Amino acid sequence: MNRKIPGKIAIKKKRPKSSGAGEQVMIMKKLFAPKTSSKGIVTGKVFVRKEADLKPSQEKITEEQTGAEMDRFFSAKKKVKEDLAVLAEDNDIFGAHLLIADDSALESGVLSRIREKHRNAEFALAETTEELAGIFEMMDDAYMKERGADVRDVGKRLMAELKGIRPDDFSEIREPVILVARDLFPSDTAKLDLNKIKAFITQEGGITSHVSIMAKGLGLPALVGVSGILDEVNTGDMLCMDALTGEIIVDPDDRTIAEYEKKQKEYETYRSTVRASGSLPAETVDGRRVTVCANTGSVEEVRAAAENHADGIGLFRSEFLYMDGSCFPSEEEQFEAYSRAAKLCPRELTVRTLDIGGDKELPYFDFGEEENPFLGWRAIRISLDMKEMFCEQLRAILRASVCGKIRIMFPLIVSVEELREARELLKQCKRELEREQISFDREIQTGVMMETPAAVMMAEELAKEADFFSIGTNDLTQYLLAADRGNKKISSIYNSFHPAVLRAIAHIIHAGHAAGIPVGMCGEFAGDPRAAELLLGMGLDEFSVSSGSMADVRYAIRSLSYEAAQKKAEAVRKCRTVEEVMEVLNSVPDMSETHSCSSNAVHLAD
Repeated sequence: MNRKIPGKIAIKKKRPKSSGAGEQVMIMKKLFAPKTSSKGIVTGKVFVRKEADLKPSQEKITEEQTGAEMDRFFSAKKKVKEDLAVLAEDNDIFGAHLLIADDSALESGVLSRIREKHRNAEFALAETTEELAGIFEMMDDAYMKERGADVRDVGKRLMAELKGIRPDDFSEIREPVILVARDLFPSDTAKLDLNKIKAFITQEGGITSHVSIMAKGLGLPALVGVSGILDEVNTGDMLCMDALTGEIIVDPDDRTIAEYEKKQKEYETYRSTVRASGSLPAETVDGRRVTVCANTGSVEEVRAAAENHADGIGLFRSEFLYMDGSCFPSEEEQFEAYSRAAKLCPRELTVRTLDIGGDKELPYFDFGEEENPFLGWRAIRISLDMKEMFCEQLRAILRASVCGKIRIMFPLIVSVEELREARELLKQCKRELEREQISFDREIQTGVMMETPAAVMMAEELAKEADFFSIGTNDLTQYLLAADRGNKKISSIYNSFHPAVLRAIAHIIHAGHAAGIPVGMCGEFAGDPRAAELLLGMGLDEFSVSSGSMADVRYAIRSLSYEAAQKKAEAVRKCRTVEEVMEVLNSVPDMSETHSCSSNAVHLAD
């Protein structure tokens, strides 16, 4: 049996096999991807995307050549901006790329390397792109981490222009294929004839990358970050792909193809059932109703969530406004974004105040060196220290609150004092707006993102002063277990099913309900299929997940019994190990189990 290793693919090598007639034939090869992206099952031929050589020359230039090299960069930048402006008319992603191409940090980084280090334009661009993309990729937040791909995409466009390389138009794809590539950027996928794409597999990238988001939107299966896949497949190979379990079979035999085609039909039947019930309330068979909201990082994502029948926005990451520009956004810029989002949101919009620092740096602001930034100056701590900036954000949120139902959530709270100070600043902003005769929701609610061990221990006291709780399981898990979730060496330790994490979640929910306030969850755990019944049984009121996961969570809730879920939660409370927890969760069917119309299982595995 192949052991699945995080970050790698387990491979069963092709081996010669005698056909009995003297010649040698090749048997099929099985691969396992560590993480799935956009769900689905498909069989088809492979098309491997060839990569253009965009490596820069490392040859240095003379002082006399610096002017010419800077002119070359400006010329490439002008052409790329013209191309992006056309693409941005039909796709907001390219609007963001246009801003990156025109960003002062990108330009100054390239020019300073040409002038001061005597780098040629291509090498200066490569170094600058790597530096800026690295700022995003070092972040712990998965959404922000993948924004580094946008920077690399713009850098790729500029590099191709500098080197005079014609962009790949994928004209060689003449029939429906499974597209395999090192990575795919927005500029790549914009050229694809999507009628000829059955699925995507990339060697790099993550589950929040552009290709993952696009694949989910199109309903196409995708596996990303599949290390070594380019060494294992060639254009023309037949391939079976299960983007539920992460299984890939190269050169399948006829029997395997037939099995996969049957599984594909069963999964499509299940997805049709889920979509048909997508607008129905998340209510258990015995009448317990919860809300299913979306986590979003932009106004456009709020729009998409509303179209997917979100009950509301459980997490609106306001930091995108700070990270997409070259300086701190003004009150007016923030008001415009929050008001647009509030108008689009069907119910309540929960705006998390600025959550930067730690792993989330800004290219235009120096946070200073910190030995342990995750435990340092970040989130609410920055806001309370930089009061003028914080009040600009609070004023913008208050002004936008007349456009819809908005709630304010404070991140990384560790004490009652912090919550009180944040609420006092909010009161000051309210008094200012009253004097200026500007309307706002005078009853706007404020809540705490429960993501620190201190907040867990102080849950009863915080609940007396907050209007709601939202559990951030990503940070809560790593802080409780002292395990950096980005460290692959200890990835087996980071596990939200650890009894300590589950007891903390149960304690937060109990404390919130005892004080009469609702409790939601906006961490990744809320969208974990295996956790749905457990969280329901604990009494969680709101599940806030990615827009693409809402239908699955809602469908699962509708198939569960609240009474049975409570019993399971009580059984898990007594568990002492992760293994015991999983035994309880697997004791009866839940949302991670079969959802098919026949005896063959279709597993919703992550």
